[in-house]
Amino acid sequence: MKTLEEYQAGQTLLIDKPLTWSSFQAVNKVKWALKSTFKVKKLKVGHAGTLDPLATGLLIICVGKNTKKIAEFQGQVKEYTGTITVGGTTPSYDLESEINETFPTAHITDELIQETTKQFLGEIDQRPPIFSALKKDGKRLYELARAGEEVEIPTRKITINEFEITRIALPEIDFRVVCSKGTYIRSLAHDFGQALHSGAHLSALRRTKIGDFDVKNAISPEAFGESLRS
Repeated sequence: MKTLEEYQAGQTLLIDKPLTWSSFQAVNKVKWALKSTFKVKKLKVGHAGTLDPLATGLLIICVGKNTKKIAEFQGQVKEYTGTITVGGTTPSYDLESEINETFPTAHITDELIQETTKQFLGEIDQRPPIFSALKKDGKRLYELARAGEEVEIPTRKITINEFEITRIALPEIDFRVVCSKGTYIRSLAHDFGQALHSGAHLSALRRTKIGDFDVKNAISPEAFGESLRS
């Protein structure tokens, strides 16, 4: 087991965030485990890139002096796998909210799906979802959305390096995507549905890589806590 001094000097932890946990909860679990193990009141702990509660996968947690590397890690290319469900949209673009509109899917073929992915490769303009933690006029967008306020959200440039369809079993479409910082996979799912002349939402998401870090080498927050006690 590493010493308190080693954690203070700087450590990078690879955590596999569980479903329904917020990134904040995962950080707090790790922080509590470290502080209670070493009986200290203060220890710098932070994460490099939020994952939505309905997403699982790789969360880089930096401890001690490695918190200075957070911006560096956030800027790295990320890989995700997940499922897009066609035929219905939701206000949040995922399963956080109920389906609000339904669309035809009979015209969607395997060929159309494969061809449509090409529209999203390279640098594209993407509009973040209204249900996001981005701020406008000092307020989180999701706060404005829940208050029923209409907000004009500008698009921004992102880059999709790879967009691969790994399974088609309509209404479900499984995918793997490699993308730049700032990409919202929920928005990609929503826009993909529109490009198919239908509608879609993100029904599953897992972050598998951040730069050279792989979720295969990550452990759950609970497992991390247990490793400190062993």
